[in-house]
Amino acid sequence: MSDRLPIVVVGESLLDVFDDGATPTGLHLDAVVGGSPLNVAMGLARMAQPVSFFGAISSDFLGARIERTIREEQIGMDTLVQCDAPTTLSLVGVDSEGVPSYRFYGHGGADRQLLPEHFDRLPAQAAAYHTGSYGCAVEPIGSTIRALYEQRRHASVMSYDPNVRLNVQPDLGAWKELVEWMSHRVHLLKLSDEDFERLYPHQSPAELARGWLANGVHLVMMTRGGEGALAWTRDGEVSVPAPKVKVQDTVGAGDTFQAATLVALAEIGRLTPEGLAGITLDEVRRVADFAAQAAAITCTRRGPDLPRRSELRATV
Repeated sequence: MSDRLPIVVVGESLLDVFDDGATPTGLHLDAVVGGSPLNVAMGLARMAQPVSFFGAISSDFLGARIERTIREEQIGMDTLVQCDAPTTLSLVGVDSEGVPSYRFYGHGGADRQLLPEHFDRLPAQAAAYHTGSYGCAVEPIGSTIRALYEQRRHASVMSYDPNVRLNVQPDLGAWKELVEWMSHRVHLLKLSDEDFERLYPHQSPAELARGWLANGVHLVMMTRGGEGALAWTRDGEVSVPAPKVKVQDTVGAGDTFQAATLVALAEIGRLTPEGLAGITLDEVRRVADFAAQAAAITCTRRGPDLPRRSELRATV
């Protein structure tokens, strides 16, 4: 058992269902265990970081498959909650450029049933908490996450990636309100360029980042697909390129970047609120480049097949 404090990932798990080709009477469907928070937890475990998943899963046969994956990936299960609600399904279509689109079947799903009464399953101490995606924007899990982040934000690094899903919560105002609320409580805020464009069209990411940094965020990051990533601290801005790879699809790339960022921060000793407050721009550049390298590996594979630590460079 590692003596390092775990990272706790909070949010949804589900099955991503891919079109695997036509049959004489319909379609072959290939269901892969996923969900942005669970993908991040999987990435952390594969990159040798102690991690627990705080989420609710169904007692149905699909939930059992999710539980099996969590166990096999060696993600901590003490924080797992079971319930009778059905497993959420996400149908994934991928275009000719490898970019995914989603249709969710999750109203009343098990992944939404996380409640404050489940906080007693959490460890007494954690290096960080990470959350994101639609779990923050639906109920009752959304209120649970906000209560948790309010409660734990002084003791651990709090991390958030909006990962906007308008087909689950179509109200852009609700997403913007959530980002604003989180920006006063998290230390690490990561958005994709697509989320910037959805939420803040015609606004400067750098200007928005400066506002969030003034609210108390220590590190803001923006992933830009094949263009790499940008990051901001109160000391300035950093840009890193994306490795050139043959893209299979981009499913899970952002989650890989997030997991690798947390791993890199832990490995350089910056995964505390105080440590992240003091991070240098050179360290940010190394962290962002490490994360971009990890995300590029996921892009060469189908679905959220995140890399292991041995596939990445030895030191951040």
